[in-house]
Amino acid sequence: MAQLQAHIQERRERVFLVLAGTFLCAMTLLNVIGITRFVQLGPMALAVGVLPYPLTFLCTDLICELYGKARANFLVSVGLGLNFMILGVLLLGNSLPSVPADSMPPWQILQLAAPVALPNGDMVEQSVGLYQLIYATTSGAVFASMLAYIAAQYCDVQLFHFWKRVTRGKYLWVRNNFSTLMSQMVDSIMVITVTFGAAFLRDEMTFKTLLLLVGSNYLFKATVALLDTGPFYLGVYYLRRYLHLTPGEIATPLGSSVS
Repeated sequence: MAQLQAHIQERRERVFLVLAGTFLCAMTLLNVIGITRFVQLGPMALAVGVLPYPLTFLCTDLICELYGKARANFLVSVGLGLNFMILGVLLLGNSLPSVPADSMPPWQILQLAAPVALPNGDMVEQSVGLYQLIYATTSGAVFASMLAYIAAQYCDVQLFHFWKRVTRGKYLWVRNNFSTLMSQMVDSIMVITVTFGAAFLRDEMTFKTLLLLVGSNYLFKATVALLDTGPFYLGVYYLRRYLHLTPGEIATPLGSSVS
């Protein structure tokens, strides 16, 4: 019996590790590649960092359903800590002195054909350092994503359990979709307005462009949220069997289950 319990516990921890790793990977990609490139998907103009981000909401919904609210909030808190770490490394790298110009590899300096205003407001005329460019395109996005992350991810966890109480544990699609759609709206508005708010105030971006970015951002996330209803149902169905959980049970960190 003890051997079986240990086997079940190992399964539960492995699944949690995979879900947590996917969540943190998608969140980190958002911060690392951020707004370094915009892509056109039909009517949507999207920053490449947004592409993997909807996976974070699928992961938190699965963890909410299988492991409970406390573990979902713990994962979101770990992600917030990693956001601070990413921002700290960026600030540290920007504050340290560079090596002498004659020792710098040539690919670290980009020659410009015309003056360019960087996303952080700096104006460069002839050349820009590669790290300076990365810092300018990611530091502001990381700060914006941190604010959006705090609001949206905690909102997602709270709303998921709110809808679970309202529906008395029935209708998985209601808590999956309604929690994600509402939290994605919060995320889209905050991350775009904070990232590009300074450019808008400097008249470098029109209000129409700002609305286009918010709309494209939310349309993409909402579409993915609706499409992940099927994978969410399949994930809950198969993972409950794999983790030896009956309907309504959640896996606790110690390997026992509570309703």
